[in-house]
Amino acid sequence: MPPRVCWQQWQAVQSLGRAIDQELHQGDVRLTQGGEPTFVALDNMDAPEWNIAALGEQKWALAQNLMQRLCDRFAPGGLRYFGQGKWYPGEPLPRWALSVYWRLDGKPVWHDAALLANEPVSPAASPASVGAAIPASPPQAIPQAIPKARAYHFAHLLASRLQLSTDYVIAAYEDPLIALTMEAALPVNIDPVKAKLSDASTRGQLARKLRTGLGETIGYVLPLKAQMAEKIIWQSSLWPLKTERLFLLGGDSPLGLRLPLDSLPWVDPKAQPVDFPVDPYAARQVLGDYPRTPINPKLVAPSPVLPPINPHEVIHTALALEVRNGILYVFMPPLTTLESWLDLVAAIEYCAKTLKQPIRMEGYAPPRDARLQSLSVTPDPGVIEVNIHPVSTWDELERNMHQLYEAARYARLGAEKFMLDGRHTGTGGGNHVTLGGATPADSPFLRRPDLLKSLLTYWQQHPALSYLFSGQFIGPTSQAPRVDEARDDTLGELEIAFQQLDLQFPPGQISEQPWMIDRLLRHMLVDLTGNTHRAEFCIDKLYSPDSSTGRLGILELRAFEMPPHERMNLVQSVLLRALVARFWKNPYRGQLVDWGTALHDRFMLPHFIEQDMQDICHDLREAGYALDDAWFVPFLEFRFPRYGTVSYEGVTLEVRQAIEPWHVLGEEMAAGGTARYVDSSIERVQIKVRGLIGNRHHVACNGRRVPLHPTGVPGEYVAGVRFKAWAPYSALHPTIGVQAPLTFDLIDGWNDRAVGGCTYHVSHPGGRGYELFPVNANEAEARRRSRFWEHGHTPGQYILHPERLNPRFPLTLDLRWQPR
Repeated sequence: MPPRVCWQQWQAVQSLGRAIDQELHQGDVRLTQGGEPTFVALDNMDAPEWNIAALGEQKWALAQNLMQRLCDRFAPGGLRYFGQGKWYPGEPLPRWALSVYWRLDGKPVWHDAALLANEPVSPAASPASVGAAIPASPPQAIPQAIPKARAYHFAHLLASRLQLSTDYVIAAYEDPLIALTMEAALPVNIDPVKAKLSDASTRGQLARKLRTGLGETIGYVLPLKAQMAEKIIWQSSLWPLKTERLFLLGGDSPLGLRLPLDSLPWVDPKAQPVDFPVDPYAARQVLGDYPRTPINPKLVAPSPVLPPINPHEVIHTALALEVRNGILYVFMPPLTTLESWLDLVAAIEYCAKTLKQPIRMEGYAPPRDARLQSLSVTPDPGVIEVNIHPVSTWDELERNMHQLYEAARYARLGAEKFMLDGRHTGTGGGNHVTLGGATPADSPFLRRPDLLKSLLTYWQQHPALSYLFSGQFIGPTSQAPRVDEARDDTLGELEIAFQQLDLQFPPGQISEQPWMIDRLLRHMLVDLTGNTHRAEFCIDKLYSPDSSTGRLGILELRAFEMPPHERMNLVQSVLLRALVARFWKNPYRGQLVDWGTALHDRFMLPHFIEQDMQDICHDLREAGYALDDAWFVPFLEFRFPRYGTVSYEGVTLEVRQAIEPWHVLGEEMAAGGTARYVDSSIERVQIKVRGLIGNRHHVACNGRRVPLHPTGVPGEYVAGVRFKAWAPYSALHPTIGVQAPLTFDLIDGWNDRAVGGCTYHVSHPGGRGYELFPVNANEAEARRRSRFWEHGHTPGQYILHPERLNPRFPLTLDLRWQPR
C-alpha cells in the first residue's frame, strides 16, 4: 500500500482546509486552485507507452475511458473535443488531446450525449486494459461505418441552418500530384497498398491515400466567420482557386489543418482585417440560451455564381467535415467570442439530431472565457496527464481529487509504479499546481504582487519545499530548477528586482499595473537556457505580453511529482493554501539565502529535509495554521525509503535513499538527429548513526571514512555517500568503474576493529536481472529487502586512515574522488 495520511490526521487536515477557506474569504483573496495530475496503467506497466513513449494504443483507449468518466462526474451537458495537442521536435505528428467544455451557469453546451460518437476499442487494448470490468455509466453511441455522402448532407444542412447559401460548401480532394510524387519515390519492390505500414511515415500516408482513391471526395469545407452585432451573423464567401477543385495539402492531419490557404487571393498584411481575441479583462455579459436564431430546416436556394470578389472579402477561416475511420468529424474554425462558438455548436447539434448522425468535434478550441470551464486529458512520455479545472474552495478541491482518483482507478489507471529494483515511485510525471483567480482581474498575484515575492522568498529559504515533493530529476538542468539553481548571479539580480517591486507596490497595496509583475520577474524565473516555462515558479500565464492566453493571472508550481494517494495530494494543497493565506495577511519580509554548495550537499539528505519541514510546520503553527509534522511523514517515507537498519553494541546504523541531481550530458547522435542524455549512473545514500561515542566510533564505506556530522541530538550523526552505481555506455567519468556494493563498517577506534556492519546492493546480490516490473507492493518490497544485508562487515583489525574533508561538500563522501 502507498504511504498515506491516517484517518485521524485527515480529519484535522479537513478542518484546517475549511478554516483557511474562511480566512481567504474574509480577506477577499479570491484564490482558485487547479492542477495537472498524471496517471499510469495498472496493467502492462512494462510497455514503452508507460515508461518512455508519449503515444500508444492502450494509452489512447484508457484516455478515452477516463475522459468519459470525468465527463459524467464533472461536466454533464459538456461538449467533448478530440483535438490535436502539443507537437514536439522529433515527433512525426502532433499528439492527441481530449477536452471537454461546459458552462459554469449549469446550462448544457451539448444536450444529447448520444450524438457524440465513441470510437470502438482497438483489439490491441484488452477489456481489462480499458476498465470494461468496472461498472460505468451507459457508453456513448458507437456508430457503424457511414457513407461519405453523409458529410455532404451535413455540410449543406449546416449552411442552411446558419442562413448561408449552400453554394459556399466546397468539396475537398487529395492532391494527385503529391501522391504520384510519393509513389515514384518508393522502392520498386514495395506495394504501398498491400504493405502493412503501421506508422505515420510517408509510405503510410501514401497507402491510405491510394486505398481511399485519389478521385474520391475526402470531405467538405465551409468558409465561415462570425460577425458580432446585436445578434450573431454568420458570413461566408467563395474561395477563388487556381484549379477547379480544392486540393488539400499533404499529410495525415485532419482536413481542417490541410487547407490550401496560401493559394487564396493575396492581401497586404497591413490591410488584412484581424479579429483580435477578447481582452481577458473585458466585462462579460450573462450567457443566454442557445440556439438563439430561429430554426429554418429548409435549405436556402442556391445563389447564382458570383463574379470575382474583392480579395479583402475572402474569408480565410473555415469549418470542415470528413468521414475518418467510420466517424464523421466536424473541424471547428477559430472563433474569438464564446457567444459565436456556442451558437455554432448549437447549429451543429441541430444538424446531428436532424440527420440522426453521431459526430466528433475537433479543431480549434473555444476562446478563453471565465464563463466556460474546461478539463483535458493528454499524453506525456510514460503517463496520461489530466488538466483538472480550478476551484475556489477546499470542499470542491477535496471532492475533485477524490472523484479524479476514483475515476482513474475504475479506468484501470493508478498514481504509482515500481522500478525494476523495487523502489516505489509516483507515476514519473508531474503534478503541477496552478494558482490564480476565477478571472485575471481576480488573481491574487496580479492584485497583490508582493504575494508572489513572499512565496518566492519563503521557497528559497526552505529547500525542503523544492525537494520533498519533487521527482527524481532535480537540479539546474531539470524541468523545474529552483530560482537559485539556474545561474550563479540570479540571487543578486532577484534582490534588485524585489527592491524595485517594493518601490512600485508597497506590501499589502492593491496593484493597478498587473503587467509590472511580469516585467520585473519574467527574466528571473527561467532555466539555464532562458526557458520561462521550465522553472519552479512558472509565470508564463500570469501576465505574458505575447498573447491573451498568457494573461490569465495563473502561477504554475512545477516542482511537484504525482503522489500515490489522493490524501497526500491534498496535504500539499493545504500547505500551499496556508502559505497564500498567511502571506496575503502578513507579507513575508525575509531575506534571500546564499546556500552555495550546501544546497546540493546538506539538502540532498532526508534528515535535513525533514528538519526543514519541521521548521516550516512550526512557523505556520506560530502564524495560526495548525499544520502537524506527522502529515508529512508519508512524504518522507515515500521520497526517502529506508533500505535497512543494523545495531551493534548499542550503536544503530540506518541506510536511506538520498537525492542525487542528474547531469545533462553533451549532445550525441541518436536516431533521427541529436540527443542529450541524462546521467543517472550516480546515486547517493544517507547514513544515520545513533548511540555513537564521538571519539570512539567511526563509520567506513568501502574502506573510507564517512564524514559524520552531529545532528544536535546526543550520539546522533548523519552523512551522505555518493557513488557510481551503474556503468552506462555514456556517462560522466567513464574510467571509473561501478563502486557497488557498499560495505559499511562500524569501527571501534579504541580497539581498531570493526564491531559490525551491513552491505547495500544496487541490484540483486545474486546477479539476477529482473526483466519485468513488480506487479504489486509486496513484490517490490521483497526486491528492496533482498538488496540490503545485515552482515558483511570487514573482520579482524581495521585501521581507518584519516581523510581530508571536501570543503565544498563537507557532509558527503564521494567515492569517485580518490584521496591523495
